[in-house]
Amino acid sequence: MPSSEKIGTPTRLRHGGDHAKSALRWIAPALLGGAAALGGLAVYVDRRAREAERQHPPIGRFMTIDGVRLHYIERGRGDPLVLLHGNGTMIQDFITSGIVDRLAERYRVIVFDRPGFGYSSRPGRLWSPQAQAQLIYRALIHLGVVRAVVLGHSWGTQVALALGLDYPLLVRSLVLASGYYYPTARADVLLLSPPAIPVIGDAMRYTISPLAARLMLPRLIQKMFEPAPVPERFDRQMPKELMLRPSQLQASAEEAALMAPSAMDLQHRYRELAVPAVIITGADDQIADVGRQSERLHDHLPDSEFVSVPGLGHMIHHLAPDEVIEAIDRAAHRSSDGMRRTSRTEGASAYSG
Repeated sequence: MPSSEKIGTPTRLRHGGDHAKSALRWIAPALLGGAAALGGLAVYVDRRAREAERQHPPIGRFMTIDGVRLHYIERGRGDPLVLLHGNGTMIQDFITSGIVDRLAERYRVIVFDRPGFGYSSRPGRLWSPQAQAQLIYRALIHLGVVRAVVLGHSWGTQVALALGLDYPLLVRSLVLASGYYYPTARADVLLLSPPAIPVIGDAMRYTISPLAARLMLPRLIQKMFEPAPVPERFDRQMPKELMLRPSQLQASAEEAALMAPSAMDLQHRYRELAVPAVIITGADDQIADVGRQSERLHDHLPDSEFVSVPGLGHMIHHLAPDEVIEAIDRAAHRSSDGMRRTSRTEGASAYSG
């Protein structure tokens, strides 16, 4: 009769189980610690955002249009002039440039925080230039505005163009400053758009994105002004902490991701534009290539004027306010059939930093 043998756990399986248990012993605390760290970071980010809003409260009025709470300022009296800021900024971008106070001496100046920026809300939807143009149009009708000159800067030029294309009876003329009009590959899109990714982006905006943005912001601002230095007035008065709130980072990320597709959609309609336009840019813009953007748009708009200011970069309203105000004045005195097609280079700016 065969002898019986005690059957035990094989050594290899036993050791494998030990390793698994050991791994679980450190993985679980690591996950809990990571979750706690992210939770603490979210609390910190929320506290910084609330503190920024306490230090920089709204400076204008509010209206609600189609479920969007729009923040805006209105200064001066005269013919209406609407200013639309670029991606990542807000009303204060125009105020710190000094042009709002100067223009208010003879225009009714209206400046909006576009959806998601400053103190304007951005309900969940695709905020294309056309969608924003419709919102601004309804807001202007609410304010009793007709035949307005509309200036857009950077991303705001796409909204201004959509206004001119879709609502030509409202728009008297356009001033397009440092704009992006044709799709091109851009490194900043890859850098800035991750917070717009659903779910992952939500987590990033309330944890690591504000910290990363705080580290990158000084260099991004320098790039916008290069080759000129950042003006002391902008550096001192611009409420940068408002730019780092999760809500504004989301809006900035979405617009970075939308920039090229929006330009691709709009470019087929440029020749339909029925209102005159003054296109102005710094000749050494480090953000939007002048030849591939502003000069090309001038070629496609039959009723346009092109102004290039040597030695200056993307933030043309800060660096050459006189030239921008002159461009606005020329646009204001043109009718839809009265602008000659011209192109010129301004003299060197007197900007001294």
